[in-house]
Order: sequence, then structure tokens, then C-alpha cells
Amino acid sequence: MKHCKIGSLMVTDVVSVVPETPFKDVAKLLAVHDISGLPVLDPDDRVLGVISESDLMLRQTGDAPERRHHTGPSRLWHPGRGTGLAEAKAHATSAGDLMSRPAITVHADDTIAEAARTMARHRVERLPVVDEENRLVGIVTRRDLLQVFLRPDPDIRREVIQEVLVGTLWLAPDTVAVHVLDGVVTLEGQLERLSDIPVAVRLTQQVDGVVSVNEKLTYRYDDSHLRPAEQTLLGLADEDKRAAW
Repeated sequence: MKHCKIGSLMVTDVVSVVPETPFKDVAKLLAVHDISGLPVLDPDDRVLGVISESDLMLRQTGDAPERRHHTGPSRLWHPGRGTGLAEAKAHATSAGDLMSRPAITVHADDTIAEAARTMARHRVERLPVVDEENRLVGIVTRRDLLQVFLRPDPDIRREVIQEVLVGTLWLAPDTVAVHVLDGVVTLEGQLERLSDIPVAVRLTQQVDGVVSVNEKLTYRYDDSHLRPAEQTLLGLADEDKRAAW
């Protein structure tokens, strides 16, 4: 199936700074552009790190936070290294002192799902998009990723039919009725085998823009008792039928 790539959602006009950028200038850029973070670049536009509003807020404390608060990706504290980096951020005067590094990045040809998993895993709200040489080409935020759920229902329905049912499961287009309302997909019809149902549901869930799947499928043959080899033979027989179709 074709998944929407980060390159189609990313912002290419990125506000960035260099390590020498003064603290106050970083704060001004965030305020003027109404953004919550930005990347720090070297002279070749390679991403060195990322600064978020929370990094600047440490300056207000004037002291390193407690250790227990630093289990996320900001890497202010690391086992065996103490809170030295947190203290440096709390007294930072430049972007180089403020930034969290290494930066968590993605590539333009990564899928939305891959980027979303990266954001969740590292607990970040934005990801610099880089090329093969780690040079900045754009940036994507959580808000950008949520745009996929604004995909029109007819587009979702068309992809479920063409890519999932016909293209992957080799079914006739009218075998399963597909209804989509506000991103919720309802599948209704009869498949050949019981084991085909979870496959159809899983593949439908992977279509960009799908919120959930309402499964109302039945089956002609219960193959749950068959061994894997027997299921394979049955599948080959189905392929012969589909080839004839």
C-alpha cells in the first residue's frame, strides 16, 4: 500500500539558529514565529541539536531540576553523568548550551506512521527532516501529522477497495461493501476464509486517515483448525480461482 510520506507534510521554510546564537535571540525567534522549538545547525546546514521551550524554561529555575524529572528524550540527566547538562542549560547563554543533542530526526521518505512512532518513543513534538547527509530539508510537528486524519472519506474508501481488497487480497471489487464516515471504515460482506478477516481488518487500519475499523465480515470456510501447510495449499487454490477471475 502507498503511505503518505513526511515530505508531503513537512514545512520547508524552517526557522533555525547556529550554536553561537544568543539566548535572547532564540527566545525572540520562538515568540515572533509562534513556534515551540527549532533546530540548531552547523555551517553546512547539518542538524546538531534541537531547542524547545522547555529548554529555555530551565533558565528561569536557575538550577538543575530533580533527577526524577529527566526520563524523557531531553537527556538533561543521564546515569553516571549527574545533572551537569541540566545545570548548563539552566545557565545557558547561547543556543549551543541550550540545545538537546543528538537531535531526533526523520527523512522525507519516511511514512507518517514511522514519524508518529518516533515522536511517541522519544516524547518530542517536532522532528527535523534531513537528507542522507543529515542536512536540514524541513521540519514536521505533531500538528502536521494530524493532517492525515483530515483526509476525505471518499479517498479513504477508494484506497481500501483498490489497495487492500483488490490489490492485496485479490478480491472482486464488489465482494466487500466499504463504507467510510469520519474516518471510521465499515467492512461488510463475505470472505472465503475465516483467516482472511483479521488480515483485511489489519490492512485497512494501516490506510492513512483511518480512525478505526468496524468489521461486519462473514466467511465461507473455517480454516482455523488447519495447519499452516494446509492453509498454504488452500491459499494456492484460491489464487488459481482469482487468476481465472
